[in-house]
Amino acid sequence: MICGYSLEAKLKPVVQWMSDVGLDKPQVAKAIATHPQICGYSLEANLKPKLRLLGERGFAQAEIARTLTTDPNIVSYSQKRLRHHMDVLGAQGVLNAASLRNAMKLTDA
Repeated sequence: MICGYSLEAKLKPVVQWMSDVGLDKPQVAKAIATHPQICGYSLEANLKPKLRLLGERGFAQAEIARTLTTDPNIVSYSQKRLRHHMDVLGAQGVLNAASLRNAMKLTDA
């Protein structure tokens, strides 16, 4: 176990998924170093649905990978909250990775 996470059950699947999303090894390392909690999130219940939501809202695969690298805590927010912020930004015509990241950070309670 590393940091309380099973290597086989949690770490390897998350690292593989991050690679599948388009992150290279240094990007995976940066994302985990920045937000180690990502290794404890459920792939099926948390990570995949949130990135799928980004894709459905027009984020290109490269933009999703870049967002996960530069701001991996984006996956720590609820899907409801992500969807709400994307709806507001989309209605204003300013939905992109930077505006979403800023909106999520500015509204932290």
